[in-house]
Amino acid sequence: MTKEGAYCAVSDLEGGRDELVGLRRSIHQDPEIGHKEFNTARLVAGRLTAWGYDVTAGVGGTGVVGTLRVGGGSRSLGIRADMDALPIAEQTGLPYASRNAGLMHACGHDGHTTMLLGAAKHLAATRNFSGTVHLIFQPAEEAGIDCGARRMLADGLFERFPCDAVFALHNQPGKPARTFHFHAGPFMSASDRVTITVRGVGGHAARPHQAIDPVVAASGIVLALQSVVARNVDPTRTAVVTVGTIHGGKAMNVIADEVTLGLSVRSFDDDVRALLERRITDLVRSQAAGYGATAEVDYQLGHPVLVNSERETAFAREVAVELVGGDQVTDIDRITGSEDFAYMLQQRPGCLVRIGNGAGDGAPLLHTARYDFNDDNLTVGAAYWVRLAERFLA
Repeated sequence: MTKEGAYCAVSDLEGGRDELVGLRRSIHQDPEIGHKEFNTARLVAGRLTAWGYDVTAGVGGTGVVGTLRVGGGSRSLGIRADMDALPIAEQTGLPYASRNAGLMHACGHDGHTTMLLGAAKHLAATRNFSGTVHLIFQPAEEAGIDCGARRMLADGLFERFPCDAVFALHNQPGKPARTFHFHAGPFMSASDRVTITVRGVGGHAARPHQAIDPVVAASGIVLALQSVVARNVDPTRTAVVTVGTIHGGKAMNVIADEVTLGLSVRSFDDDVRALLERRITDLVRSQAAGYGATAEVDYQLGHPVLVNSERETAFAREVAVELVGGDQVTDIDRITGSEDFAYMLQQRPGCLVRIGNGAGDGAPLLHTARYDFNDDNLTVGAAYWVRLAERFLA
């Protein structure tokens, strides 16, 4: 049973700092792409089993859930960490850099996994709570529409492992290490993908009058798309339309038959999301027609808006203040990135917490070849999860 005033402190984890650093760097050296986190999942399952957890592997593919029940408490808590890496060739030059060509932990999931494992070990050793903890190690957060959260939920995650609330944590470059940051309500944007195929009539580059050039039509579409947010979305609301890819043609002296564009579309409100789909679709088709071409629009709705519930966010913030002090805890603005943890928050109340990964000009950015997770966060992050579990299940 939990003793009042005896919750976990960061100092309780500092003795295991070297072990956590070694574990994090070992995971960093062996990055695995989404849905193929076989070694990472085995490592996680092995550690949890050794510490006395009931371990269920293969949840939603390569997902792992470790369950620990203590005392007679009826409440249950879920804490999630993501495990997958990105298809980026690492350029850090670190002695523990990726050994898997073309793959690296460029988003800090190696750190997220390690912090939760550090918490798992301490929770199992101290058992300073009464109830059930489900530690959710999720694959494929970076996989887009076919993401790990959706697969785990489809595999009955919350039916098999009931949770009264669920929490997760992500690092935040640009904020000082060992600091915590919170935002209640809509926090991270919905993320939709649009593939546009512009079809014309190919021909000889010397005789463009005999062709319908899809490159010119696509160029007009790219420019016209810049007006969608600027002239259709209420300026007091947030939306992003980015043309991320454009492909067409194979030779300079040939007018191609078609060009494809890839768009990333972000929003926070259902009506804005619907507006963006309608305007992008209509604009693309009319622009193509203006050049004599046609356009096919494949509009795929991706992750929903991530919404942190008010009560659980207030609780998570309270735990952080207790752990590191109020001067190390701040509010944070909404983020136009997206997160598949949003699917879990659609089914259970909870909160995605941000932990600073380092500030200043030298702080590495997420999804870049020179990124590295800040090991100064490992003990404080692990202690945070322990204390949150102890407080939630007090």
